[in-house]
Amino acid sequence: MSFTLPPDLVSYLAELDDFIATKIAPLQGSNDNQRFFDHRREHSRTDWENQGIPRDDWEDLLSECRRLADEAGFYRFCLPEEFGGKNGGNLWMAVIRMHLAKKGLGLFNDLQNEHSIVGNFPDVLMVKEFGTEEQKKEFIHGRLNGTRSFAFGLTEPNHGSDATHMFTHAIPTTTPQKGFLISGAKMWISNMHRATHCLVFARTSGKPGDALGITAFFVPKDAPGFEIESYEWTFNMPTDHASLTFTDVFVPESAVLGEVGKGLAIAQTFVHENRLRQAASSLGAAEFCIEESIKYARRRKPFGKELASNQGIQFPVVELSTQAEMLRLLILKTAAEMDQMTQKEIERDLGDKVSMCNYWGNRLCTQAADRAMQIHGGIGYSRHKPFEHIYRHHRRYRITEGSEEIQMRKIAAYLFGYVGPRKAELSKL
Repeated sequence: MSFTLPPDLVSYLAELDDFIATKIAPLQGSNDNQRFFDHRREHSRTDWENQGIPRDDWEDLLSECRRLADEAGFYRFCLPEEFGGKNGGNLWMAVIRMHLAKKGLGLFNDLQNEHSIVGNFPDVLMVKEFGTEEQKKEFIHGRLNGTRSFAFGLTEPNHGSDATHMFTHAIPTTTPQKGFLISGAKMWISNMHRATHCLVFARTSGKPGDALGITAFFVPKDAPGFEIESYEWTFNMPTDHASLTFTDVFVPESAVLGEVGKGLAIAQTFVHENRLRQAASSLGAAEFCIEESIKYARRRKPFGKELASNQGIQFPVVELSTQAEMLRLLILKTAAEMDQMTQKEIERDLGDKVSMCNYWGNRLCTQAADRAMQIHGGIGYSRHKPFEHIYRHHRRYRITEGSEEIQMRKIAAYLFGYVGPRKAELSKL
């Protein structure tokens, strides 16, 4: 058993570093773009007079970065070759996300916006898996050329983790043609300020709590009856989290993604890949906080001796470093195993390991950021260091992407054999 990264993966990381140094760093350093990353970052990124959404100049900069990354052949790395990608697998994506996040804040990888020079495309893979040829043409090719994008409309004001109890519903209609009328509400819907459509999940049959009977619809943002009511201000600004309402919004039958009544399976598609990649990013950010704390504690000399010589400083960092090292190995092991499995096999055999990586990675990141603030003292608490930003951003992932509690319930179900490979064995006890 080898724990060494493949040589070609190590070489790819070096290529990324060179690209960052030669193309992205100069862009970040020009036109005072550093304002988006230094102590001015929250104010510079946020359009306070326009519901707190991201400023255009900030998002234009991100777009230019992605254009350069696409031109260089990095941006579409995880996509299939038919879409200009390199079929990047879970192991490579996990390592890349750790590597970039460990560098700290920068234009090359700004997790607040799910932005990176190596993109993550769950939406493209979702449409590839379930879409019609027309939908693939519109929402995959349109997404890649910048003419189409869709938000993910699952969460509601009164239903988050209990998505099968959603209130939003759709009824068949023949007026003005065969299709559906959608009514209801959604909340915390990301990227709605930029999206052309929202992929709305609505109940079309069955009763609250049923897994079947939920359907996914592509709904244009300008459809009559579709309203963006507000953008909810959050711990880390700017916000792109919209509250939406739908009042008899008509969509034709062609707006259905996948099969009628089987939309929940679409919502759960690639959830394991996303959760593992998020864990990798959180681990990388945690390692950045740990490393910065170590360096500062060696440099700082209160009362004439290094801060690092105090066990009160050493022991918390030792615990964080130990947890980070163990988490890293679990992420890499899980990613490598996922690359050898189908989606059904991953859910059956590795769902608990993915959840372990995700909930602990997100928690570890906030703990490491908090400890970095403490070790750095006053400057650590200020916005002249990135720790408060890292904390505020990664704190959200302990709620989104499956809350800690939901992830732990899932792990428990595997441990006690209610689901997973030990179900038959433990059911006999």
